[in-house]
Amino acid sequence: MPKRERVLPRELTQPHEERLAFDDPNRSEILMRHELAMALDKPGYTDPATGYFVFTAKALAEEGKCCAMACRHCPFKR
Repeated sequence: MPKRERVLPRELTQPHEERLAFDDPNRSEILMRHELAMALDKPGYTDPATGYFVFTAKALAEEGKCCAMACRHCPFKR
């Protein structure tokens, strides 16, 4: 049986709307780091405010399902 391709609810460049506020002071830096990590085919980037590692939407999408950890760039509906 062929594997079904999953349709995602938004573009991989768009963060989860509930997990990165439009007024976040680091929003432009976060989006730039996310875009660069995806362009370089890296699994993630370092958050400019916390220093934590953040997975890209591309890396999360490759997992095939939501992990329920409230990821910033979760490409799934959750």
